[in-house]
Amino acid sequence: MIRAYKFLMRPTVGQQAALGEMLRDHCSLYNGALQERRDAYRHASQASVKYGQQSGQLKDIRAVDPERQGRWSFSSQQATLRRLDKAFAAFFRRIKAGDKPGYPRFRGVNWFDTVDFPRDGDGCRWDSTPHDPVTRVRFQGVGHVKVNQHRPVIGKVKTVSVKREGRKWFVVLTAEQEQPKPLPATGSVVGVDLGIASFLTTSNGEHIPNPRHARKAAAKLEAAQQALSRFPSRKAKDRSRNHQRAVKKVAALHGKVRRQRLDHAHKTALSLVREHDFIAHEDLKVRNMSKAPAPKPDPGRPGAFLPNGAAAKAGLNRSIADAGWGVFLAILNAKAESAGREVMAVDPRNTSRTCPECGHTAKENRPTQEKFRCLSCGHQAHADVVGATNVLRAGLVRRDANQA
Repeated sequence: MIRAYKFLMRPTVGQQAALGEMLRDHCSLYNGALQERRDAYRHASQASVKYGQQSGQLKDIRAVDPERQGRWSFSSQQATLRRLDKAFAAFFRRIKAGDKPGYPRFRGVNWFDTVDFPRDGDGCRWDSTPHDPVTRVRFQGVGHVKVNQHRPVIGKVKTVSVKREGRKWFVVLTAEQEQPKPLPATGSVVGVDLGIASFLTTSNGEHIPNPRHARKAAAKLEAAQQALSRFPSRKAKDRSRNHQRAVKKVAALHGKVRRQRLDHAHKTALSLVREHDFIAHEDLKVRNMSKAPAPKPDPGRPGAFLPNGAAAKAGLNRSIADAGWGVFLAILNAKAESAGREVMAVDPRNTSRTCPECGHTAKENRPTQEKFRCLSCGHQAHADVVGATNVLRAGLVRRDANQA
């Protein structure tokens, strides 16, 4: 299996400048390749430019510009061109599927934050000084950079990436390793109901509170964003020192919330995986759930619109984003795969409206957010526990059907 590792780097001042220049030049290469594709299509011949053609031009580009493009790894530049090619492939796939196309866009220097090296040893070297007590990674054009390796890397390193997050630099590795030994069986199965009031409720009646990290940081974020809004919109190179500090302050606060949300998701998922052999959860379409409601034109007043509940929906969307269901489910599936556990996604429709005792389904069975009272048999319980119980039953049925 392939596992990813992410470590904080501690570059010197000179190495930070070199890493920034590497991102800038790869961003320039990406935008230049995108412009070439746009110009070729706009030509009368409507010719298409592929990755192979653009990769074949790299040798000449490096020769013409040795101080910038010629300074960096050839393989990492090929990876940047592949990244653009994947963006176009996804664009054409969305067109065929009838989705919103999303044509590939030019990247600003501050929005291009990753450089990939397809193979360890080709333009980069993980653990470049093996006899040094401090772990270092070497990048062509940058040098040997210190790495805060907080855990061992198991397996053979396949790819290496450089990533910038605010003022910090990270190295991301993918390592190929043998399938780990599964955790001992516990004989326990559980259903999971995700929500806003409680982050997670299990079929056993356990409620995990919603930490609401973004809401707790809302006051600081609001103050920081107000301070940033006082500066006129300018390119990064034209910003004053105070403007740059305001930008970094907002980025640092968002970064802290993101790390808190990830930490909570990892700990919650690990607890579920350790305690249960089978985990069933709702197959939530988080992106669809957080869409803004469509506008309602007023037929009596051209150009005017009727109330559509957008303000209330915006608050719900913020709560959904703050809960981070999508991130949590991705982490849960990854941990379960490593531990030899089984995770099953089931249809979430009517899971909290169906009585687990008699099977009666009605909207009125759930009079409030927390209460469930069956109109048919009178069964009463917490609505989220009822939802988790129905999710578990549906998951077990689906598992048995797949095994058959």
